[in-house]
Amino acid sequence: MRFISREEIITSVKELYIKANIHLPPFVESCLKKARDEEEGKGKEVLEVLLENIKMAREENIPLCQDTGMAVVFLNVGRDVRLEFDIEDAINEGIKNAVRDGYLRASTVDEPLNKRKNRGDNTPAIIHTHFVDGDRIEINLLVKGFGSENASFLFHLSPHGGWEELKSVIVKAVKMKGANACPPLFIGVGAGGTSEKALELSKIALFDESPLNKKEKEILDEINKLGIGPGGIGGKFTCLRVKVKEFPTHIAGLPVGISLNCHALRYAKRNI
Repeated sequence: MRFISREEIITSVKELYIKANIHLPPFVESCLKKARDEEEGKGKEVLEVLLENIKMAREENIPLCQDTGMAVVFLNVGRDVRLEFDIEDAINEGIKNAVRDGYLRASTVDEPLNKRKNRGDNTPAIIHTHFVDGDRIEINLLVKGFGSENASFLFHLSPHGGWEELKSVIVKAVKMKGANACPPLFIGVGAGGTSEKALELSKIALFDESPLNKKEKEILDEINKLGIGPGGIGGKFTCLRVKVKEFPTHIAGLPVGISLNCHALRYAKRNI
């Protein structure tokens, strides 16, 4: 049994939230550089500007985007970890501290159907907890701005729709909202489970750095045929990656969640 303190969680979340808002992951930056090298015309110019913004944020220690997003936190908690505090409360304390000390824009509002009063601290975080073997906690923090969050989709496909129907609805989603989500896009897809599980998986898929499989490459190629391009002004690279995660589902259904994410795919990870 291993004890982890409340302060360790607070400090880790604070540092991860600030880091994710300022330092784009090297993997994401390399995807953008590869696209820049292969793009042409105005699309290439857009990618140059995006990469310059990434460089400036890193050098000046300022956020990549004015929308510092809602924090979506995925916890993998070891069964041999002992916590003597409310971990969700500690996570939210870390978010508050990050907004205050990192000078991040506060965007979360109370009573979304009515007053919409700004809370001033970007809490509460959206927290997903999974229990795993071991005596450590893995924190995966995804910053989700709402330019791209507003381009999320949930479809219920035919139980026998398979990859072809999946490809069709992903392309449909990009046609509808892709230009609004600050392309070139990173796209996460969850297939299976229930509605909420499919959408959860779609966000987990966003920070999956594993190579694309054959079907994912086919979907990526089909999206890029749309020609929406960087910044929505045309070009070869509307999307940089598509990752699909599957989960067991009911015999009568096939829920599919799709998360479009802008070029600034912001995430950070830590094991404690």
